[in-house]
Amino acid sequence: MSQDAQGSAQMDAVPAAVRGGPEPSPRPDTGTSGLPVVSPNGGSTDMQYRSRPVSVAVDPVSLVVSECITVTSAMRKHARWAGSSVSSILGGNPNPVQLGPPSPLLRPGGRGPAASLGVDGSQDIGVANRWGLRGKKGRSMQDNPLMAGFGRLRHELSSCKDVHAFDAPTLLSPFLQVIQASSTSAPITILALKAIRKFLSYGFISPGSPRFPLAMQSLSTAITHCRFEASDSAQDEVVLLMILHLMEDMLSGPGGALLSDESVCEMMETGLTMCCQSRLSELLRRTAEAAMVRMCQIIFEHLKHLEVQAGDDLEALDNQANGDTEALRMVPSANGNDVIASSDALPSEERASSSTDSSNNDAETNSASASSDVPDSLEIKPYSLPSMKELFRVLVDLLDPQDKQQGDTMRVMALRIIHVALEVAGPSIARHPALALVAEDRLCRHLFQLVRSDNMAILQESLIVADTLLETCRGVLKLQQELFLSYLVACLHPPVEIPWEANIDPSLYDGIPQRPSGAKPPASQAGSGRATPVPVKDRQKLGMEGGARKPDARQAMVESVSALVRMPSFLVELFVNYDCDANRVNLCEDMIGLLSRSALPDSATWSTTSVPPLCLDALLGYVQCIADRLDDQPVSEGLPDRADLREQRRRKKIIVKGATKFNEKPKEGLGYLRECKIIDDDPASVAKFLRQTSRVSKAVLGDFLSKKGNDQYLESFMDLFDFSGKRVDEALRQLLESFRLPGESPLIERIVTAFAKKYHTLSDNVANQDAVFVLTYAIIMLNVDQHSPKIKKRMELVDFARQVRGVNDGKDFAPEFLQATFEAIRTNEIILPDEHDNHHAFDYAWRELLLKTESAGPLIHCNTNIYDADMFAATWKPIVSTLSYVFMSATDDAVFSRVVTGFDQCAQIAARYGITEALDHIIQNLSYMTTLDNETLSNTLLNTEVKVSDDGGSVMVSELAVKLGRDFKAQLATLVLFRVVKGSEHIIRNGWEHIVRIWLKLFVNSLIPSFYNRGHTHLKLPKIPLHTPSQVIDRAAKAADTGLFSALSSYISSYAADDPPEPSAEEVESSLSTADCVKACHLEDVFVNISNLPVSALSPLMEALLRQLPDDESSNVPVITVKSENGPSSPVSGGNKVAHTKPTYDPAVVYVLEFCTVLVLRTPETIQLLGKHVAEALQMILRNSGRYHSALVSRAAYYQFNMLKASYDHDYVRAPVLLHTISSFPRDMVAKTSQLVLQGLKVCIEQPGPLRSEIMTSPDFWVILRTLAGNPNSSPIVFDILEGGVSGSPSAIIADNYEAAIALLNEYATAAHVGAADEQKGERRQRNSRPPKKEAASENTIVSRGVKAINLISSMTARIPHLMKQSHLENSEAWSAYWLPIFQALTTQCTNPCREVRQLSFTSLQRSLLSPELTCSDHEEWTAIFGEVLFPLILKLLKPEVYSSDRDGMSETRVQAASLLCKTFLQYLVLLSKWDGMLDLWLQIIDIMDRLMNSGQGDSLEEAVPENLKNVLLFMASSGYLVPPSKDPSQEKLWVETWKRIDRFLPDLRKELSLEGEEEQEPTAAPEEPVVESQAPTEQKEPVQPGLDKEQTETPADEE
Repeated sequence: MSQDAQGSAQMDAVPAAVRGGPEPSPRPDTGTSGLPVVSPNGGSTDMQYRSRPVSVAVDPVSLVVSECITVTSAMRKHARWAGSSVSSILGGNPNPVQLGPPSPLLRPGGRGPAASLGVDGSQDIGVANRWGLRGKKGRSMQDNPLMAGFGRLRHELSSCKDVHAFDAPTLLSPFLQVIQASSTSAPITILALKAIRKFLSYGFISPGSPRFPLAMQSLSTAITHCRFEASDSAQDEVVLLMILHLMEDMLSGPGGALLSDESVCEMMETGLTMCCQSRLSELLRRTAEAAMVRMCQIIFEHLKHLEVQAGDDLEALDNQANGDTEALRMVPSANGNDVIASSDALPSEERASSSTDSSNNDAETNSASASSDVPDSLEIKPYSLPSMKELFRVLVDLLDPQDKQQGDTMRVMALRIIHVALEVAGPSIARHPALALVAEDRLCRHLFQLVRSDNMAILQESLIVADTLLETCRGVLKLQQELFLSYLVACLHPPVEIPWEANIDPSLYDGIPQRPSGAKPPASQAGSGRATPVPVKDRQKLGMEGGARKPDARQAMVESVSALVRMPSFLVELFVNYDCDANRVNLCEDMIGLLSRSALPDSATWSTTSVPPLCLDALLGYVQCIADRLDDQPVSEGLPDRADLREQRRRKKIIVKGATKFNEKPKEGLGYLRECKIIDDDPASVAKFLRQTSRVSKAVLGDFLSKKGNDQYLESFMDLFDFSGKRVDEALRQLLESFRLPGESPLIERIVTAFAKKYHTLSDNVANQDAVFVLTYAIIMLNVDQHSPKIKKRMELVDFARQVRGVNDGKDFAPEFLQATFEAIRTNEIILPDEHDNHHAFDYAWRELLLKTESAGPLIHCNTNIYDADMFAATWKPIVSTLSYVFMSATDDAVFSRVVTGFDQCAQIAARYGITEALDHIIQNLSYMTTLDNETLSNTLLNTEVKVSDDGGSVMVSELAVKLGRDFKAQLATLVLFRVVKGSEHIIRNGWEHIVRIWLKLFVNSLIPSFYNRGHTHLKLPKIPLHTPSQVIDRAAKAADTGLFSALSSYISSYAADDPPEPSAEEVESSLSTADCVKACHLEDVFVNISNLPVSALSPLMEALLRQLPDDESSNVPVITVKSENGPSSPVSGGNKVAHTKPTYDPAVVYVLEFCTVLVLRTPETIQLLGKHVAEALQMILRNSGRYHSALVSRAAYYQFNMLKASYDHDYVRAPVLLHTISSFPRDMVAKTSQLVLQGLKVCIEQPGPLRSEIMTSPDFWVILRTLAGNPNSSPIVFDILEGGVSGSPSAIIADNYEAAIALLNEYATAAHVGAADEQKGERRQRNSRPPKKEAASENTIVSRGVKAINLISSMTARIPHLMKQSHLENSEAWSAYWLPIFQALTTQCTNPCREVRQLSFTSLQRSLLSPELTCSDHEEWTAIFGEVLFPLILKLLKPEVYSSDRDGMSETRVQAASLLCKTFLQYLVLLSKWDGMLDLWLQIIDIMDRLMNSGQGDSLEEAVPENLKNVLLFMASSGYLVPPSKDPSQEKLWVETWKRIDRFLPDLRKELSLEGEEEQEPTAAPEEPVVESQAPTEQKEPVQPGLDKEQTETPADEE
């Protein structure tokens, strides 16, 4: 067999070998590549892809001669040819002389005189060229035409120079005769086949050879009609094997495209016969199958080249298959004994036993004349669509489950071959009606029945073929695909509920469907006894029900589904073609639901362990396909509009719901459909809907149509049928297949009456309507009689005819008519498919399917991403639920990796298409899986800070950190969660609630900071304080001390101190793992993205944050409490009310409030749209301040002040309300919150504007300041606020807050009395140690503030005229309102024990009293400076307790007060003189001076009082006010009363002044004001000198 192997080898092109003999003729041009160039007449264009010939190194002619000798030598060893002529060996001309006319079969122009046998087998007349050798029977070589053929070939080859130019049929002729001769043995046939195969592979017979097509045709005929004597079965199978290889070589070689349709069909029939015959060895049958697969590949590949040749004119190609193909009909033999199927083949027994010369000669003669003598004019048409159609038909027919002659082995073989054909040319098959019709009808029909087989080989191959068929031809298989996939879904969908797992919350998988959306209720049961429903088990076999399949079968089906789903556009097409069609099942949703349910681990219990991962892989592949298409350019040309599909889906949901309602209560269903505009009030519209909607129950429909009152609907329903040309039974069958006939007789009568009326109007077969009515009833009764199991004796035709005798208008129906009707009913029951027997059920369903195919239209191919958003929106829920369940139950890292990727891709898709609900659900499930999103309290009491490195690195060991660090799955879920969140923040809605809860838990356990971008916030606050750790452990310092004694002592010491035990190394490691996990989440990126979110996307986050705040009615916010039996709620969700004595601090609430405030204060738009709810939340905290911790309240107040400033243009935060709320705090709360409250106030009033004015004019503002002014911690800030308001530009002090500001400044000045002790102590120290020196301003801050307060009070006098002018008060009231408070404040501070404050106050008072702005036209206002300012001041100074506060200083102050009183009186003497009350005022001054003189102070007052009085008296005298009565009688009273009073305590003063003497003795130059000022004692100069006054006023401020 080495030569055979060499002959079949495929070699690269090599240089042509030099052949011996004469110079060879020109060979066909092989070009540069070594491939033969196809001549225009040599074949089709697709030869270029076929096998190239092998080059040979010997002379081709010699090689052919050698093959001839090999065959003839083998033949001569056989007894039959032992005596034949030696010319076959010598190569001589066996018949050089020819007598008579040439045979008409001689080929014109032949290369030599070829002897031809007559039709009758007689020899030509000629001289025998013998050597005297004879055979057994004495006959010469002419008696052996097989041997003669080789002799003629050798004779003609003797003159051949180039074998490629030799006539191809002549070259093959003797070999073909041997192959076809029944007298040859298997070894001889093998040699002939081997030689022919060698000639083909070496290219001796090539497209360039003369009559090459004829040679290929002859070769095909010969090998498909091969005959030989049966001997050894092994040798016989070698012959068959050689034939297979030769057929494969012919089809794949250069001449394959030249074979005719008949040749191809015969070859395929031969191959199939070998595959089918069970008596052949398994090896041969498998080899035959492989050869058939290869040949089918070539044949159907040729179909694509035919399409290329046809170009746009495919119709002409299709027309070739419309002719008569009976000659091509293939009938492969499966059980016969003939291996080679042939029309003229002899039975093998006859071949084996035939040895007579007559039989041999007949056979050999016929075969010898078959090939070489065919005329050139015979046209051989290359094979095309007809042979492909026949081959496809035969292969499909082999699948027929009803054909009992074909075994399952044959079906498996046919399935494999069909699979190859579909793989190679599936789309081309769908394009040609001749092939497509076979695929649509018989192939699908057989396939969909074979997938119900329990034979695993059949099932697997059927599923593979079905997958490939749908993948390549689904464009014309819309309804077939629906039927197939619906069956798979029904079979595979698990029949049980999802098992409950302890660690998996049912909410995680609530989106997984428990049954397909198209699951139908059980088949309707017969109630009238007319038919027996088929058992469910039998219906399952037919595919009418899903049913249970074996585990291996389920796995095979899952693999089939997975293969389909892996096609990128498959599920998109399901969605567009089925889910968006009201009359189709939701295949896309059902497929995803099936994969989701079957991906759960429990599905392995009723299938195999491979099913869950297969389904999960398919599910994830679907998600990946959508994710991969996210960035593709949308392609919408020629595709349905998305809006139209959405509308169709909307209508479909309504129709499904309406049909369901109709099946329960028809009236309600129709009413709902009318309300939704699916139908109108027209009965025709209702009837059309009921007939066209497959979801309507046929039993309910029958009852509805037959009820009284629904006649209009029944009539309209009948109008939808066309009974033209149909017999009554046919029309009745068509009608009753649309609904189930009711059981009650009146209802049946109503329907039959309507039918008879309709039928009679359309058909003339029956005389009148009554005849139709009676016949119809008779047919219904016949149907029951023939098919009811309760009736034992069946009606015969005679009985049926008797029932309708004479009803046709008095006449009988034609016997032929009645017989046809009777037979139709007897063989085929009229009833719904649900109640047919098995065979009829599927036949009916299939007929219905084919009828609906045209109306359903072609399947729309849509490899695009424009429908991905709608499709994912319809299918995401089971996917996410399955991923969640698998994640929670998986243990394999590979599963985790795939699921994580799936979550990520789902989130990307949801974010890209804005499917908020999907993203929220993903976040919800992931949050649950992190174990961080729960309502339980996060206990931080035992949190321990552990320093783990020398560089200061530390970790907070907490219950949460340890738990999360030990749970790898939870850590992974956390990472995935924030990976999903990052970049999708603008889409998230409800998911924020879960994220926020996780943030809060991480924050309170020191795992994340309050804000990553705190520097960019509007709030200038320190970080939110957390609970102090229970202990801080320096683990790094203790690393070296790890002995047993150290550990024991550490434990004992912690036990003695009642401290919690130190965390173990494992707990520290777990906490570090948690910290690393949180760090890897990159939460800072999430916060950055949040800070840039649009307002619309911020709103859900804000709502989620605010929902974490405690309810307004809650008594407190529990943070760390003893857990109750039911477990308290988390602090951020309100929690349970817990009895406690004081509020506890919850940093989570602060976090929420601050986060909200930061987000609101971002832009004016966020303030406007989001600020109100935040402000209300803050106000709630402030309003219930007693229920919350002061740290929370203080920060809430600060946030609210910031809100007030930012939202002043809006009305949801009002300054008076806020200030009143804060001013109403309990006193201890005010003190604890003072710092941030004041800081918030400063934020609001730091800039001039309406807000500052509104705040500073609020009484509550001054209440707050006065309350906090006495607090040592807040007093400096209060003073800063006050100072800014008074001295700001413009000043914030107006009429409304003037008095409050003076009063508060007065309090600060009063508080400076604490400086008196230091002053007096320093004075004593200086007196004892060194000479006194001028006292510097005190460094005491309280005193400094008091000094500043006096300066501020003094500075306010400059604004008084402006304020009085703006005031609407009367002059007297205005003066009292503005001047008097300042004087009273300064008067009060003139008795301040602190000397510095007192002196400055006195100077300021003096400056104010002597200010020219003090007086105005109405003298009655300013005169109050004596009675309400100066007199009370002096009287207060005279009090012992005031004097004793600073004896030395107060003495000086009394002197200054006396001097100021006199000075002020003299300053305004002229104005006072016009006042009626001057005398009383003057007498009061004298009385005051009297009291000062007698105060018991000592020399200073005793000297100062007379001097001041003396100056006043002299000035009054010189001014003409105080003169003796002799000079001015009008002044008598003043004179008398003055001296009357003065004489009491200064009796010598009158005499000293001598004002009663002559006029010239009076001092003409009366002392002016400076003189009066200069009369003060030397020690009094300091406070009254103007320069010193200024210095005293300014020095403290400068030093401050």
